[in-house]
Amino acid sequence: MARPVTLFTGQWADLSFETICQKAKSFGYNGVELACWGDHFEVDKVLKEKDYVKKKWEVLHDLGLECLAVSSHLVGQAICDNIDERHKLILPPDVWGDGSPEGVRTRAAEKMIDTAKAARKFFDAKPKGGVKFPAVVNGFTGSSIWHSIYAFPPTDQKYWDKGYADFAKRFKPILAAFDKADVNFALEVHPTEIAFDIASAQRAVEAVGGHKRFGFNYDPSHLGYQGVDYVKFIRTFGSRIYHVHMKDVWWGHGDGTVGVFGGHVSFADPRRFWDFRSLGHGDIKFEDIIVALNDVGYNGPLSVEWEDSRMDREHGATEAAAFVKKIDFKPSKIAFDAQFDR
Repeated sequence: MARPVTLFTGQWADLSFETICQKAKSFGYNGVELACWGDHFEVDKVLKEKDYVKKKWEVLHDLGLECLAVSSHLVGQAICDNIDERHKLILPPDVWGDGSPEGVRTRAAEKMIDTAKAARKFFDAKPKGGVKFPAVVNGFTGSSIWHSIYAFPPTDQKYWDKGYADFAKRFKPILAAFDKADVNFALEVHPTEIAFDIASAQRAVEAVGGHKRFGFNYDPSHLGYQGVDYVKFIRTFGSRIYHVHMKDVWWGHGDGTVGVFGGHVSFADPRRFWDFRSLGHGDIKFEDIIVALNDVGYNGPLSVEWEDSRMDREHGATEAAAFVKKIDFKPSKIAFDAQFDR
């Protein structure tokens, strides 16, 4: 096995930390990627409670599990977004506050900075041994310009430039704090974020001046159905891929009623053009991804973000762990044709 296979706990936040860790072990995972919601990784408690991280590591260690990343997608979404009532459903009460948009964005940014500090404290407390990997917080950024994705009313580049300037203004202080804490921020490139394909990801990197702490949580499922070359993404941003999500998706399986924008129908509606699928049941070519990750030298975890509305999640998560272990492989240390002259 080339890389540890972990389970992202974000879709399991209805279960306690100990329960999902026990299940992850039984499903066949080597570790977990802890979500900053539910009781899986509580940022405020990490920073305030003396024994909080010690107890987390004791549970992980007793089960023989690694933890190589934490994720703050929900809070991150509010940093640059145009805030509305939907955000209240995903944010901690102290971030939502009175719901005033700029106040929400400011508090979300402060919470993200606290997350970097908490991640540093957590990973510093990791027991000796195990897999070595740079501290990383995965997450979202939100976007003040996502609503203008289709350029009507007529939208010029100056309008979009303002969105990237807003992103830079809000995230440069966050990245400075991440740098101080020696933690990487990995944006999951995704519709509704400031970066949702290769071109917008390049623009996001430029907006923050190529800051070394700004990289990506690579997830092919958000690229494939858009028609974005998800293998080219790896080769374009190889040195900035700080973490990898393994998630499948299919597209072109609907009945022609709903297009790529979703038709305002729910996931698993049979009319949909695309839907997330359990690993191996969609249209992503994972062997191409493994080859590209090997080529760019990524040796971090492959974290299963399991989302499939058509399948029992425990069956799917177990199947997904085995799938990733089967398709992953170490790069060669020799040139095969160099052996002919020996």
